[in-house]
Amino acid sequence: MATTKVKGTNAKIKELTGAKPEKITDEQLEKVQSTINSINRAQLELGTMELKKHEMMHNIAGFKDSLVLLQSEFEKEYGTFDINIQDGTINYPAENGQTDS
Repeated sequence: MATTKVKGTNAKIKELTGAKPEKITDEQLEKVQSTINSINRAQLELGTMELKKHEMMHNIAGFKDSLVLLQSEFEKEYGTFDINIQDGTINYPAENGQTDS
């Protein structure tokens, strides 16, 4: 008598004998690899953003230092660093209740 192979027979035999699969399916492997690649890309992008943030914070600190130097120059030259940054008007401090006109 000839034996014919029935689809799914190997799986049923493994199930009955308690044999454990050796590998996940190709589809499952592709999904897990894709998910891990997405995580890695997101982490790399986040690291890049953090580096840019760090550089920007350094730039801001430098700009603040420059502003302090400018304020010091204005204080020496005009007696105040209170300047209207829209039009350059110097806001002199009140002296004896009067402002310089």
